[in-house]
Amino acid sequence: MSEEQGKEINTGIQAFYENPVEFMNRIPPKYDGDKLDSSGTSVFDQVGIEQNAHVEARDALRQQVTERDEIAVGRAAFADNDEADGFVDEFRFSGVQSMEDNGLMHASLGESPWSDDYWALYLGSLGHRYADPDFPASANWKENFDYIQRHPAGQIVAQGNADAINRLSPAEKYDILVGDSDYSLTRKMWEQGKKYYVQSGQVETWMGLCHGWSPASYMLPRPTGTATVLAADGSTYLTFYPADVKALATLLWAKVKYRSRFIGGRCNDKNPAKDPQTGRILSQICFDTNPGTWHLAIVNQIGASCRSMVMDATYDYQVWNQPVLSYSYRYFNPKSMYYADSLTEAKVAASDFTNDKFVQFRSNDTESLVGIEMKVSYIVEKVPEHAETDTAADDQVKTVVYLYDLELDFAGNIIGGEWYQNAHPDFLWTPVQGERIMTAAERHIPLTDNWQSGQPLAQQWQQSAAMAAEYEEAPLAVIVEQLIAFSNS
Repeated sequence: MSEEQGKEINTGIQAFYENPVEFMNRIPPKYDGDKLDSSGTSVFDQVGIEQNAHVEARDALRQQVTERDEIAVGRAAFADNDEADGFVDEFRFSGVQSMEDNGLMHASLGESPWSDDYWALYLGSLGHRYADPDFPASANWKENFDYIQRHPAGQIVAQGNADAINRLSPAEKYDILVGDSDYSLTRKMWEQGKKYYVQSGQVETWMGLCHGWSPASYMLPRPTGTATVLAADGSTYLTFYPADVKALATLLWAKVKYRSRFIGGRCNDKNPAKDPQTGRILSQICFDTNPGTWHLAIVNQIGASCRSMVMDATYDYQVWNQPVLSYSYRYFNPKSMYYADSLTEAKVAASDFTNDKFVQFRSNDTESLVGIEMKVSYIVEKVPEHAETDTAADDQVKTVVYLYDLELDFAGNIIGGEWYQNAHPDFLWTPVQGERIMTAAERHIPLTDNWQSGQPLAQQWQQSAAMAAEYEEAPLAVIVEQLIAFSNS
């Protein structure tokens, strides 16, 4: 490690001890590649940020996730919510030394989760004609809806302009593909925003489908090319771009139930009480995921199990639910406030840690402590476009830096810890490994049925698709999976 890097972390930790309350309220540094990300982009306006509107929004989104998902056997949502061994695919490492010995101080997934839009409700969700240059893309839901009403998809198809048909939204293309003249899926997409518009006269810009995109991005293969298929009418050819296929995959995983595992409590208190000496959040519920649990989860899931997980990254007031790509960490000694080259140098006995700011919050079983600076890279959203190919190089990646310490027992196992900043991942979740989802409407489709790209869908598929759109607001899983296969063939 370079002298400059050592100086960087030493300065940071010294700032914590000089003014812990101020340091605890800082937003962790975030990077776009190697450059510090100072864009300040947010789906909340300044008033919303000042009023902590993201807390209420996050709670609403958590409810959507937990109400939709089926909690995996042996794991209850928000009960015993700091147990990493019930969360990860395989819990192999519980001690910092064993993690280091097995080369797990850094890890990156071999296959990256893919970026997608979060398909905002104010734009019509999957009804968003993102490739149409005349689509208003207004912050006002009704302006966008009125444009679609003035230029209905059925009229565009009847005119037979192939370019105009290609510019239709993912939902409209899907309805044409399955022969749904009522455009059920498209109608359901616009109805999602309409109910909020009717209630309050606006649709919040943060509302969307990131809770569907995040799991889909690593539970389903990446669509790498276009899929050209024949619609149900037998004459209209449709081109589904990677962005269109991703959109349908995102919607599928946003709407259909599946088994999931969770870590993290629920707290919708916008201003939870804090310790006046350190700035630490006092409520255990609002403290959310303990850094010890976080460390055990990310090392065992990303490093040992080699599969992604979703983290709630609300610290910057942006859309949360981001799939994790990689991590790396290094040690610091929490007593001397210096970067350490080894665990031995970094570890301090609890009895010797006389300047511990968090002493009143420590576990009674804590024998020693070690400081951690962790860099976490995760996939973020990107604006959809008519690109004919998609690779990992097209993904949008952000990196954030977290500072915390770990409490170790007499055997060196991680039993807890303390965050050095209140803005941190507080909600982790993932579908169960190998989970495959399916809409109720398609469960009676014969397994022997198949679909060729140059043929219209079978009548049974068309009927099931209309049912799934109307009653489940989702595309058929078998169609989504086949479109991915066409895209990759």
